[in-house]
Amino acid sequence: MRVTTAFKHLLRLPGVNVRAVVFERDRVIVTVALRRKRLVCPLCDHSTRARYDLRDVDSRWRHLDLGAWRLEIRARLRRLSCPTHGVRVEGVPFARHRSEFTRDFEDLVALLAAKTDKSAICRLLRIAWRTVGAIVQRVVADELDPGRLNDLFEIGIDEISWRKQHNYLTLVSNHRSGKVVWGAEGKDTKAADSFFAELGKERSSKLSAVSMDMGKAYLKSVRKEDHAPQATICIDPFHVVALATKALDDVRRAVWNDMRALDDKAAKKFKDARWSLMKNPDNLTDKQAVTLRRLKRRGGDLWRAYRLKESCRAIFSGDLDPDEVEELLDRLISQAQRSRLEPFVKLAKTLRENRDGILAAIRLGINNGRAEGLNNVVRLIARRAYGFHSAGAAIALVMLCCGPITLRLPYEGLL
Repeated sequence: MRVTTAFKHLLRLPGVNVRAVVFERDRVIVTVALRRKRLVCPLCDHSTRARYDLRDVDSRWRHLDLGAWRLEIRARLRRLSCPTHGVRVEGVPFARHRSEFTRDFEDLVALLAAKTDKSAICRLLRIAWRTVGAIVQRVVADELDPGRLNDLFEIGIDEISWRKQHNYLTLVSNHRSGKVVWGAEGKDTKAADSFFAELGKERSSKLSAVSMDMGKAYLKSVRKEDHAPQATICIDPFHVVALATKALDDVRRAVWNDMRALDDKAAKKFKDARWSLMKNPDNLTDKQAVTLRRLKRRGGDLWRAYRLKESCRAIFSGDLDPDEVEELLDRLISQAQRSRLEPFVKLAKTLRENRDGILAAIRLGINNGRAEGLNNVVRLIARRAYGFHSAGAAIALVMLCCGPITLRLPYEGLL
């Protein structure tokens, strides 16, 4: 068997014939020629036999490594005149537009980016981390399910921080599929407006419920006339408990500052009690449990704040029916309002304003619990994506891991 024939079967590149194989010190160079006679625009379906001209240099693509050697594909391509996109270099069936890598190589990079860390990918594949981000964007743009925004009925809108200095992403998830279906930079009304603009008025009218936190930005967008004013707003109970926990921490900090003014040494010991108050009682260590019992014996504002926080957590633990939740929520609002603890008085006002949305989430069983589970995955992805210099690359990695995309490795297509 000739070397060119062997490499044709080995590479399994669609639509090409292998013309030559050259072995260099650190790489193998394979020259190929397209079998098809018609030139195809890389951006649309237009094809033609008319050639505009022939490029005077070879195009190059990195392919899957051949053992210790880098494998490079070369081809002399033609240019065509597309009535829509003008003069373009013809598209090839084995690589994406404007890519220096073959599809097989990019699919491998994307799968590794979804499963492993930055250092492992860069060392294993011998590419830069910025290159990984660009590859992931191309793969997602090519493989993302184009019908993911069809048949949306219950969605969750939430934000996630992806870099320091208040860099946020807005993510929209489908409650029925448990997948992230859309993402954009920012966490304001403008970001949500972009989603509804892409969704369109007809598909927006099918939305029956939208879960979110208690911020006003997303609510303002949803309630616009041409968006989804008919949808029931469901306020995520997770955020209610988070607000109660934050109110407790504010009370703890105020008590600690008062103690520090009187006895700095005692205040230092008290500061270590933070996790005894913040964590769920079932998750406390022995030392933290002892600290909590001491705080209970001490009583005062801090213990009253802790009891209010635990009451809030118990209401949304998931073992109560909607009528019980409604009764206990009203009781919690009343107790917090009369507590004379400023953070909890503020919490009571917030809960009263969002009462209908909180109860709707319980009644319909729709909340951001699944979205928060996705957010935990997204936070891990954001840490892994450190070094990406664009929100687009970070969103692409999120969609790759949590969106409606199915990647297949090259050998998975073999019989």
